[in-house]
Amino acid sequence: MQIERELRHNAKRGYRLGNSQKIAPYVFVLPFLLSFAVFFAYPLVNAGVMSFQEVLPGEVSFVGLDHYRGLWNEDFGAALYNSSRYTLLTLFLLIPVPMVLAVFLNAKTMMFSNFFRSALFIPALTSVVVAGVVFRLIFGELDGALMNTILHLFGIPSQRWLYSSSLGMFALLVLAGWRWIGINILYFLSALQSIPRELYEAAEMDGAGTMRRFMRITVPLLKPITIYVVTITIYGGYAMFTESYMLWAGKPSPQNIGLTIVGYIYQQGFQYFNLGFGSAIGITLLGITLLVSVLQLTLSGMFKRED
Repeated sequence: MQIERELRHNAKRGYRLGNSQKIAPYVFVLPFLLSFAVFFAYPLVNAGVMSFQEVLPGEVSFVGLDHYRGLWNEDFGAALYNSSRYTLLTLFLLIPVPMVLAVFLNAKTMMFSNFFRSALFIPALTSVVVAGVVFRLIFGELDGALMNTILHLFGIPSQRWLYSSSLGMFALLVLAGWRWIGINILYFLSALQSIPRELYEAAEMDGAGTMRRFMRITVPLLKPITIYVVTITIYGGYAMFTESYMLWAGKPSPQNIGLTIVGYIYQQGFQYFNLGFGSAIGITLLGITLLVSVLQLTLSGMFKRED
């Protein structure tokens, strides 16, 4: 009888263990699924529904495609132009510059490389709100502002940096470079350290120079991380808002030179309380970002089947 009870107990224990092993994966992914559903899927679906509605306090009415037709205006055109131009220019700034700096920092002959890595990463730890205030002072229109002081050293008169489209974009790019170059350097450094040294040694024995080794070995082997950095840079470019908001102190920029798509969402949704129109802008921004990202991934060959 004792043996029979032990066998029955072991059978029940094994059954419970088998069930727990089947359930365990679902338990582990459940927090992610819940957070995804609450903080991403639900707001996305709700924004899609609201983009077809006129939302007023205590009153919601269906307006069809009116909000999407309303996007055909000068303000949205300026926001789309500014965001697209900023995204394109940050691609030229935040891809090649961090890649080259990472190569220098990864070289054995580089002195104080750990110091430079830390120094370049520090801006990423700084609040973008604080950075925006500081950069607003640096690019001030007064003669004593830092950028105008530098111009005076070369005999160039003071500039009204935040009142010109090109100079305002330059200020945004300097802020973006100061903040994000250090992070992108870390991405490229991690990929560089996975490239075997033997490849460089073999190429050097074959007479390949520094530039040839960089173009034929480094750049091709950095392609996966480069595609990732390009993707997050495109997303970051179209999602940029806080930098512009702080640089112009939360006020409308002259001739909308600092208006971005996300800034336009904030303006319509929270300042004018036009939630339906703001949702339509958000859904349109989602579509633009997806389209550009898919186009970029297609051109880079990410959807091709590997042999």
